[in-house]
Amino acid sequence: MSRQKSVRKYREYSAELKEEAVQMLLDGHSAESVVSNLGLSGTSLVYRWKAKFLEASGPTATKLESRVSRLEEELRRVERERDILKKPWPFSARRRSRDVCGDGRFT
Repeated sequence: MSRQKSVRKYREYSAELKEEAVQMLLDGHSAESVVSNLGLSGTSLVYRWKAKFLEASGPTATKLESRVSRLEEELRRVERERDILKKPWPFSARRRSRDVCGDGRFT
């Protein structure tokens, strides 16, 4: 009995496609949307390409990427705060002004 080793062939992607995928990711697209738009096999592939790209770009690109991620995190926090402040509160001044008549009595 002879055993055959199965040789797995990996799909090779062009440098242009890799650059486009990384650029889309850096532009703010989600990894899932990049994968579906470009017909790639998985998100881990795109993240690996991004890491290699940032490593090759040097420390400046890494610093910029970390700053962008911190700013995006802060933006999400501020948006959550804004959404909380937009919610009507049961004892807000807006509600009381509608309920008060001209002579100060409540309706």
